[in-house]
Amino acid sequence: MIEISNMCKVYKMGDTEVKALNDVNIKINAKEFVSIVGPSGSGKSTLMNMIGCLDVPTSGSYILDGKEVSQMKDDELAEIRNCKIGFVFQKFNLLQKLSALENVELPLIYQGLNAKEVRKRAIEALESVGLQDRMHHRPNELSGGQQQRVAIARALVTKPPVILADEPTGALDSKTGLEVMDILRDLHSTGNTIILITHDNSLAMQAKRMIKIHDGEITEDREVI
Repeated sequence: MIEISNMCKVYKMGDTEVKALNDVNIKINAKEFVSIVGPSGSGKSTLMNMIGCLDVPTSGSYILDGKEVSQMKDDELAEIRNCKIGFVFQKFNLLQKLSALENVELPLIYQGLNAKEVRKRAIEALESVGLQDRMHHRPNELSGGQQQRVAIARALVTKPPVILADEPTGALDSKTGLEVMDILRDLHSTGNTIILITHDNSLAMQAKRMIKIHDGEITEDREVI
């Protein structure tokens, strides 16, 4: 599903060059549940941006679902993001003026589906995360956990091959965070590829495989027992 080879990312800050990623090599198969863990400044956010096609590497290769994406232009990357990757963010990133249902419908509208199909699939996605009774509520009428469920439904609705979850429990209390992790595990059990980005080792251990990154380099890649 994902093959990253010799990936480097260099940022220029005035006359100084900062190497955020240094010769990173990762392979992730379809239907895996993988965590990428590292402290602040380790390069995990940069790596997430590369995996999520939010940015492109300075050098190296990135093949996503059979396509080389490392040299794609912005409009091509946008299309890949909308079709291939479902994003779940720490701060939910929901549009406050839209209902839960309307938020989940947005990615399908961008894909150009007809209104009937958009509504049907958005309802199904919200039902899959247990929010069938709250779909007409706006984000400010939902708890943090419910907002994250909406975000997960939005990530799922296009049926992407990869779900990329960036600190998905970071804005939640511990009980609600566990519920969100249960949802991610359920999604994995039904065949979704899940990539969890976190600074929390205990959270990372809930995946099936853990990749550690430090100073822009992969320092450990192992199965979680």
